Amino acid sequence: MDEIKKTCCFTGHRPQKLAWGFNEKDPRCLNMIKETKIQIENAIVKGYNTFLCGLALGFDMICAEIILELKKKYTNVKLIGAVPCKNQSSVWNKKDVIRYNNILAKLDAVRCKYEVYTQGCMQERNNYMIENSSLLIALFNGKKGGTYNTLEYAKKRGLEIVIIPV
Repeated sequence: MDEIKKTCCFTGHRPQKLAWGFNEKDPRCLNMIKETKIQIENAIVKGYNTFLCGLALGFDMICAEIILELKKKYTNVKLIGAVPCKNQSSVWNKKDVIRYNNILAKLDAVRCKYEVYTQGCMQERNNYMIENSSLLIALFNGKKGGTYNTLEYAKKRGLEIVIIPV
């Protein structure tokens, strides 16, 4: 397997687009987290050892934290942050910024194209992840938006896609 064939990335909705919102203790969110962990571990067992994560609020940060937890068991796993801009968290609340910075501190590497938010940088980040992966794990509610666009691009590029039910 070359590097792209061993790389998995993520796409998913921000909390405000999910039924449970920011309440990660909601049973629906807990079920999603459990299923996501199963799918990430399945990917690791299949040989995926590099994970690209956009580190946005919601699904991205949950995936990053799952991988950080699994790195204790699977020591060859790498987590790379694909950050759209250095000030991504500048408009977030303090609790989310602390969570984000905690994840950033534990990454194996960071890829960042822009110093500050630039129109289109989020989709560019998503495209970068798709172009450098062969597997996409997605949390998708069926509605158009950034997650939909990323899924469509992944299909066009022939990635294997796993959809976590919402």
